[in-house]
Amino acid sequence: MKYDYVFKLNAVELYRSGQWIETPEGISQKNFRKRIVQWSRIADIYGLDSLRHSTTCKERSAECRYQLVARVLAGESQKSVAISAGIGSGLLSKWVQTYKIKGYEGLKLKKGRKSKKEANVSKKSKPTDLTPSEREELIRLRAETEYLKTENEAIKKLIALRHEKCAMELKAKKQQSSKNSEKKDTN
Repeated sequence: MKYDYVFKLNAVELYRSGQWIETPEGISQKNFRKRIVQWSRIADIYGLDSLRHSTTCKERSAECRYQLVARVLAGESQKSVAISAGIGSGLLSKWVQTYKIKGYEGLKLKKGRKSKKEANVSKKSKPTDLTPSEREELIRLRAETEYLKTENEAIKKLIALRHEKCAMELKAKKQQSSKNSEKKDTN
């Protein structure tokens, strides 16, 4: 939920005077109060005008993103780094994860959609060679799968034979009951 500047300002002023603004409906009081404390910290660092919604989206360079990620990896908390940078802690967390997975290249800005060729290349990545232990496990798993398939087929055939036998017994009972009913009719 987005709050306007006046609401944030009022909430921060009440918080600083030792009171809390009424929690809006549909939001937990605990999370809402955490948000007010965060607004207060932001206002302390950057001034009350920082509580306004920015009208433009700041695009940060890969170097700027890397500096923020490096601060987090050096031991600073994500929240404090995010507040000092004026971004959400979720966004910073995403950058940290991307950096851990893809390195510096992952922090570079990528505009637009991926081409279909790029999407297909990433899906069909070339597998690495198997180690001897992985190869042995693969052979064992394939043999186990083959055994289970064979066992499954045998069970299916057994079930089919049982159904067939039950059907034959039912047919024989019907024929027997029809013969008995014919004898009673003739008597």
